[in-house]
Amino acid sequence: MEFLRPASWEEALAAKAEHPSALPIAGGTDVMVEINFDHRRPEYLLDLNRIALLQEWQTDGDVVRLGASVPYTRIMEQLRAPLPGLALASHTVASPQIRNRGSVGGNLGCASPAGDSHPALLAAGAEVEAESVRGARLIPVDSFYTGVKRNALAPDELIKTIRVPVADGPQQFSKVGTRNAMVIAVCAFALALHPRTRSVRTGIGSAAPTPVRARAAEEFLEAALEEEGLWDSRKALAPSVVQRFGDLAAASCNPIDDVRGTARYRRHAVGVMARRQLLWTWEEYRA
Repeated sequence: MEFLRPASWEEALAAKAEHPSALPIAGGTDVMVEINFDHRRPEYLLDLNRIALLQEWQTDGDVVRLGASVPYTRIMEQLRAPLPGLALASHTVASPQIRNRGSVGGNLGCASPAGDSHPALLAAGAEVEAESVRGARLIPVDSFYTGVKRNALAPDELIKTIRVPVADGPQQFSKVGTRNAMVIAVCAFALALHPRTRSVRTGIGSAAPTPVRARAAEEFLEAALEEEGLWDSRKALAPSVVQRFGDLAAASCNPIDDVRGTARYRRHAVGVMARRQLLWTWEEYRA
């Protein structure tokens, strides 16, 4: 196994172009586990820790451009106001040590359906900025996940930034696990209200082969809010609306039975989280 250590972003892109099979590593919180358990034995490791721009973030209009290597701890400390859903998800990641090293870029690169950042990114409507020596492109996060631990990156591409819209309404995230820390999600759910566009977005984790949105639930809630004029009146939601939203969210899952939980339990838990988050976000919006 050869270790490549570029000093600049341009050198990193050149190394990835020359060695497309090179496995990027920054925090290493997923990569080193796979290597230590001999699940992966790459010919090349591409160390990105010297690339300063990957560890920076900036606000560009109504979008936060989040460097791929910005650790979860900084998201929690510095981006709670513009990215509340992602900050909540960051709080649930593993332990303080891993939050100090792990990043959203690493989560996306691994593309595990249980990755904690994915539901929040889906609910926010994020885009992934990928770059190679051939040029750059933006990939909507909805199109980024192509299968179990597979993503839409070309072999010579690296994740540069994640573009996340600044929240214009309440956002929530929660997950179910067997304990409160150092746990892989049994299932997870995220919800974001977007009053500016009068739209709703969701994200579901660890309850399908890839992270997915509960599109039927979103469409139902958007229609209910519009028909009743609730975006303007901010009146309380009818219990039937909350119940139906949860039912549709649960139906959007395609889970499996495994050692962490049954498919039936995952569907049930997603429905519960969806109903609770709808009540929480709507009460925040009304306030």
